[in-house]
Amino acid sequence: MIDRGFDCQTYGRPDSDYLKFRWKPFNCDVPSRFNGVKFLQEMRNKTIMFVGDSLGRNQWESLMCMMISSAPFIHTHIIHEDPLSTFKILDYDVKVSFYRAPYLVDIEKIHGKTTLKLDEISVDASDAWRTADVLLFNTGHWWSHTGSLRGWEQMEIGGRYYGDMDRLVAMRKGLTTWSNWVLRYINSPLARVFFLSVSPTHYNPNEWTSGAKASTITQGGKTCYGQTTPYSGTSYPTSSYVDQKKVIDEVVKEMKSHVSLMDISMLSALRIDGHPSIYSGDLNPSLKKNPDRSSDCSHWCLPGLPDTWNQLFYAALLL
Repeated sequence: MIDRGFDCQTYGRPDSDYLKFRWKPFNCDVPSRFNGVKFLQEMRNKTIMFVGDSLGRNQWESLMCMMISSAPFIHTHIIHEDPLSTFKILDYDVKVSFYRAPYLVDIEKIHGKTTLKLDEISVDASDAWRTADVLLFNTGHWWSHTGSLRGWEQMEIGGRYYGDMDRLVAMRKGLTTWSNWVLRYINSPLARVFFLSVSPTHYNPNEWTSGAKASTITQGGKTCYGQTTPYSGTSYPTSSYVDQKKVIDEVVKEMKSHVSLMDISMLSALRIDGHPSIYSGDLNPSLKKNPDRSSDCSHWCLPGLPDTWNQLFYAALLL
């Protein structure tokens, strides 16, 4: 059920303290435990859908595991397909799905080139999303990828093609297309829509070693590899994807009450210890020998930090 890339304990992570840390908010209360039975009772006959990139998949798989561990006698069935995978809890007629759409907007071949269509959402995506009672969207990392990691060859908007453009401008155009879709199609008072803020990465130790307490930091690394405790404090010196987060904040704010922003960026930034680094089933032994080049400091171990995201999601759904 857990992707090889997130299953850190199975693939050799030697420490386990990262599993014991819990985030606690100031000046408000959230449920201290996830009650899977209560969650399923509240969600009976409903579909919950995560839409976005692999961080959305990270959270989707976390929620599946939390439900199974909290309500162990449920009967389940899972269907893995691309772009839509669905986990069914048969006893409650609940579906928890993940729809892969890293940019949220459409991407397809045009004149032989992979084209990111900034002003369109595909019909298939639209039809699938509209079946959900609860939607949680995310995007962010893919908008800044370059070179071989770039997921497209050209962008298109209004019938014009671009080899590239300012990525923040492109992201804002894409998110505006998404927000227009939500405002047009998700108009039931019973529907709930959430947006997950950008999950940070920890590839640059300079972000967290400046002014940090020596007791909390593993010295000498060039990535998140070897970090076994969170950053100490209630704020983080600097963070990745600040500009992308600002775009998301502004677009969601303009939508007023239609979408709830789940801002997990700061609490996640503190968890320099929570990534798979080299303890991923997606890495072969030769790559694991070079953690400075091969560590995954973008995704999160499961169990791990995405469980906290789902604690907040659970609390928000029960409000």
